[in-house]
Amino acid sequence: MTQDTTRHALLALLSEGRSGVLVTLKRDGRPQLSNVTHHYYPDEEVVRISVTDGRAKTRNLRRDPRASFHVTTPDHRAYTVVEATADLTPVAEDPYDATVEELVRLYRDVLGEHPDWEDYRAAMVRDRRLVVRLRVERAYGIPTGG
Repeated sequence: MTQDTTRHALLALLSEGRSGVLVTLKRDGRPQLSNVTHHYYPDEEVVRISVTDGRAKTRNLRRDPRASFHVTTPDHRAYTVVEATADLTPVAEDPYDATVEELVRLYRDVLGEHPDWEDYRAAMVRDRRLVVRLRVERAYGIPTGG
């Protein structure tokens, strides 16, 4: 495989599922791992994750935006790790602010339509949600069929 073909195959694995492991760095430099739901946007090479303000992963990313994200196939024969610098949206403050709009888009892309969007929007504000955007800088692993 060429380098471009390998990168494409590695990044394609990000779209095959919706769960992965987000790795952030604790204050002491040790990794902190969180199982998360995600969606990959190949046109932007960005992984988006909904998180809650105040959680360890959110605090870690505010202090040090370096992150890794790991996905694997169900049989664990192929995997991708992306390294990224995280970009965090503001915390949702209004049911119709830009953060909630991005959370709605993310929800739709992961799960489809919500039965009550007004309730969802209110919950995003109440839960102090925000979006982590991981812009892919480097990818490695073993691609499907690799």
